[in-house]
Amino acid sequence: MFLQLKNSGVLVKIIDVKELIDPNSDIIHAQDQEGEEEQEIDIYQKESLVFPSGERLPRCWLDANYRSLKVA
Repeated sequence: MFLQLKNSGVLVKIIDVKELIDPNSDIIHAQDQEGEEEQEIDIYQKESLVFPSGERLPRCWLDANYRSLKVA
């Protein structure tokens, strides 16, 4: 699966999709997709990633308490 970095538009290949959809994890391991050679695995903040279409990641992938009501 590929996602895109918000600030640069660079595509990254997600190493473990389970890590991506785990709302208790703020980071994921992925590889940049620049150049012809395979890049080293690096760590990225989930909040800095979007789908290649520009759509944000689902809230349930980012927030373990997404079902909780916020009391004002």
